[in-house]
Amino acid sequence: MKARFTDEQIIAMIKEQESGEKTADVCRRHGISSATFYKYKSKYGGMEPSDAKRLRALEDENGKLKKLLAEQMLDNAMLRDINSKKW
Repeated sequence: MKARFTDEQIIAMIKEQESGEKTADVCRRHGISSATFYKYKSKYGGMEPSDAKRLRALEDENGKLKKLLAEQMLDNAMLRDINSKKW
C-alpha cells in the first residue's frame, strides 16, 4: 500500500498546527480527518524528519527480523516432528 503522505509531510502538518494554526484548518487544507491528524500526531509528534526516517528504518528491520524468526521456528518445529517420527 502506498502511503499518501511522506513522513516529512506529516511532520510539516504537525508543525503547522503547533505553530498556532487551527487543527480543522490544517486538516481541511491537506484533505485528512481530524482523527487521522491526531493519529499522525501521536506517532510523529516531537520528531524531526531525520528521526522519522530512522523510525521507518527500524520498523522495516524489525519486520524482517520477525519474519526470519518465524521461519526459523517453523524449521525447528518441522525438524522436531521428523526427529520424533524416526524414533
